[in-house]
Amino acid sequence: MANEAGISLPTSIAPWLSVRNSTQAVEFYKAAFGAVEVYHIEDPGGSVVARLSVNGAEFWVGDESPEHFNFSPESLGGSSVRIVFTVADPDALFERALQAGAAQVYAVSEEHGWRIGRVVDPYGHHWEICRPVAGS
Repeated sequence: MANEAGISLPTSIAPWLSVRNSTQAVEFYKAAFGAVEVYHIEDPGGSVVARLSVNGAEFWVGDESPEHFNFSPESLGGSSVRIVFTVADPDALFERALQAGAAQVYAVSEEHGWRIGRVVDPYGHHWEICRPVAGS
């Protein structure tokens, strides 16, 4: 895909997570998943918009803004999206997320050809941390 300037860009999809207190959320994702900030802006009121990357897999984090129809799971009483996070060692990342403050939804186990566990982060987003099982 090329843009109007003729620059070739890969197609990608990156979720934008609406949260309450984006500054703390960014720090959580760094601690829990080893995320690094690729982009960061902050408004005078302290709201942050950040693009984070975990080994090249990117996602965005920003404060909820009901005036723009961006609501956090905390405001909605839950989320309609689960994030599938495929990594080489789901057991280790699952434990790291728990140590950083995520809550276990279900422990890592093998099912349907996947090694998979599920956590919910302190902001209400559900993460399925997984990898395919060899031979599946």
